[in-house]
Amino acid sequence: MVNVAIVGCNGKMGGFVAQAVNDNKNTQAIFGVDAFGENKYDFPVYKSFDEAESKPDVIIDFSNPAALDGMLKYALENSVPCVICTTGFSAEQVEKIKAASEKIAVFYSGNMSLGINLLIALSKQAAKVLGGSFDIEIVEKHHNLKVDAPSGTALMIADAISETLENEPQYVYDRHAYRKKRAENEIGIHSVRGGTIVGEHEVIFAGHDEVVTITHQAQSKEVFAAGSVNAAVFLAAQGAGMYDMTSMLSSVL
Repeated sequence: MVNVAIVGCNGKMGGFVAQAVNDNKNTQAIFGVDAFGENKYDFPVYKSFDEAESKPDVIIDFSNPAALDGMLKYALENSVPCVICTTGFSAEQVEKIKAASEKIAVFYSGNMSLGINLLIALSKQAAKVLGGSFDIEIVEKHHNLKVDAPSGTALMIADAISETLENEPQYVYDRHAYRKKRAENEIGIHSVRGGTIVGEHEVIFAGHDEVVTITHQAQSKEVFAAGSVNAAVFLAAQGAGMYDMTSMLSSVL
């Protein structure tokens, strides 16, 4: 049994994670950490890790970038692996995550969906074939409460495509400030916020007289929660290092 601590357990995603932990026969939640401190679960909820009275096997973080420092401090001091699913980190915070992975196991991903990771793999393959002569655009859509833009997943997709291209691309976010012809090495990244859209990502390869589009739609946030719990079970058996969905899938394929 893998004992899990849930960071941000009182948020919407935290609630889904708590349910997914409960539904998985290999995991159980032993405590949560949330700045609001409200307890609506059958496990204790603390305002910070300083109050924790037990040690988990893995931490799942689906919260806010502001919670990173406290979580990493606790994880490093107690040698606890972390599944980090929060998005919107600064470049400095990403470096902190990478530094932590030198001492503990860290599963870091902007999207925990199996389907979106398949989209990334297909986009990389398409870029190898089409990238030299097709323009590449990424469009992401999310609900009207999402704060960060573009989404972490959109950046994951762009970074993965960039790895396959001969020339380093320039990311262009929307185009309202640009009054010039599109450069050949651009990857356009565009954000839409509205309603209750869970998450949609579209990768467009636009060539001469033809367009190839790869699309993924998440119908529920539960798919991300279930993915994070699967990652926690996987990570509990790993040594120090940086892991992602590709690492986990490779272990079972």
